[in-house]
Amino acid sequence: MSEESKSYLESEAGFRALFQFASIGILVTGQGGQIKLVNPSAEKLFGYTASELIGQSIEILIPDHLRTQHVHHREVYFEKPKARPMGLGMKLYARKKDGSVFPVEISLGSYELSGNKMAMAFVTDITQRLAAENELKKINEELEDRIRERTLELTKALSSEKELNEMKSRFVSIASHEFRTPLSAILSSISLVDRYTEQGQEEKRVKHIERIKSSVKNLTDILNDFLSLDKLEQGKVEIENSWFNLPDFCEDIIEEVKGMLKHGQHIHYTHQGDTEILMDKKILRNIMLNLLSNATKYSEEEKEIEFTTQADSSQTSVTVKDQGIGIPEEEQKNLFGKFFRARNALNIQGTGLGLNILKRYVELLDGKIHFKSKLEEGTTFTIDFPLKKQ
Repeated sequence: MSEESKSYLESEAGFRALFQFASIGILVTGQGGQIKLVNPSAEKLFGYTASELIGQSIEILIPDHLRTQHVHHREVYFEKPKARPMGLGMKLYARKKDGSVFPVEISLGSYELSGNKMAMAFVTDITQRLAAENELKKINEELEDRIRERTLELTKALSSEKELNEMKSRFVSIASHEFRTPLSAILSSISLVDRYTEQGQEEKRVKHIERIKSSVKNLTDILNDFLSLDKLEQGKVEIENSWFNLPDFCEDIIEEVKGMLKHGQHIHYTHQGDTEILMDKKILRNIMLNLLSNATKYSEEEKEIEFTTQADSSQTSVTVKDQGIGIPEEEQKNLFGKFFRARNALNIQGTGLGLNILKRYVELLDGKIHFKSKLEEGTTFTIDFPLKKQ
């Protein structure tokens, strides 16, 4: 045997060994698409024996809906055959004997045998790989979601911290300003009172004593605001409902507010409907005092304040309407925020906590608060409380 023949036989034996023992499926087809060779891995992969496949069209291994398309691709390939991946960038699927379809990866090669063009396909089942990739993708998506959630949490935390710091700064600024003003008035009035000790200076002395009383009251109001807010935020305000006469209760509130009225101011009170209601008197008192004191504070002299209550079988309503400075429309959305002061009220004493506290009290009683306001024409607050039953 010549060396050339020996080399040929050895190469053929090597090819057969490679063909038989390769771990991926190998199929050889002719130019017409008939299957010529099938290796054991391909038999196992597709569930056919070699004898069942040889002579059959390669389209027997293609899903039904892709067969016509595959014939065209096969014919195009044989026009210019070369080694390359099949369906680059596409998802490829093959069909088993039992009809099940599975994802595959295919590489193509070509050669000539006795002048006939032959195509060799190397087929790999990638079901497990895709499952692993999908699992990895799912894990990555979950990780990205967690990262986004954590980033959002951190952003909110930083925003809250920033807001808290800004709130602390506003608190210090407002508190220092609000305390300084009445304290300065008290100190100056006390020093002046000491001077007016002679007969005939009684009027001046009374004037400064009243100024001291007013300043002390302002300080007390400021402290009450801070203490009320602290109790509300810590959930320490307990509700104690009791039956009482609403009109009589409101008349007492008006008497309490009279000392705050400016010259010529008057509270006009009316009531409609039932007189006996069930509610927490202490919280309702705080709500009404807040509304009426604000109406007085933000209205000029000689202005009337309308105070209306109504009670029926469904709810109790409280309305306070003033003829004051009003709230700028663009600032109304911030009205119930902590430390909020409208730009037209900055020169009027206040902590900016009153309406925030008011809203919290209203919510404690399951009520709803509404308001209408127009600049330089006044503001109307209406609060509706649902009927309470013993």
